[in-house]
Amino acid sequence: MEPFIKSHHYNFIRAQAQILINGHANSSDTAVLNALKDIAKEKVFHLFNELSDEQKELLTPIQTIENKADKKKFLAEIYPFVIPFREVTEQTLKKLFPKVKKLKVPKLETLDWKEMSYLGWIDEGSNKKYIVTYLENKLIGIHGTFTSINQKGVCALCNGYEELGMFIAEVKGSGDGTFLKKGNYICEDSQQCNRNITAVDKLHDFVLRIKG
Repeated sequence: MEPFIKSHHYNFIRAQAQILINGHANSSDTAVLNALKDIAKEKVFHLFNELSDEQKELLTPIQTIENKADKKKFLAEIYPFVIPFREVTEQTLKKLFPKVKKLKVPKLETLDWKEMSYLGWIDEGSNKKYIVTYLENKLIGIHGTFTSINQKGVCALCNGYEELGMFIAEVKGSGDGTFLKKGNYICEDSQQCNRNITAVDKLHDFVLRIKG
């Protein structure tokens, strides 16, 4: 069976698994627990336009999760079927940001591509943050200044409650030689941000808004 679960789908499924654990910890009502199981299965199946019988068989055991051990076993069984973010090379990234001199990229060989809806990193030397993702199968990159605010809040990309910074990019305005500043508060830690993403609409909207 080929991988068919996107990174944000996996995160959503993991969150549903945790909801089931919480349900079993807080209730012994069989009817309530059965309803939670049915809802979890329905929500997980609804992530996909179409599922084969084999794919349904892989995902159905989410209904059996009652504790952390069950969750760990289930997630380990579905993880091989997560579609990795299509790997990019240092050369590809340099072409994506042609105006950036001496672009410093992260150590790509150390990344877990299955955990990523986007590639994000901070160049400490220039105080710039870079975000790279695929939109309609096209690789798109944005960059801007990033200033940590040293406090937690809700990230504009993942909607998680994490340590934030202000990302600001300068984009061309409607008039000649004019520039606008666009940005928002986003996670300082892109890896944690990726682990929080259960839907990519906010990420894509942010990138498109900055890209103009």
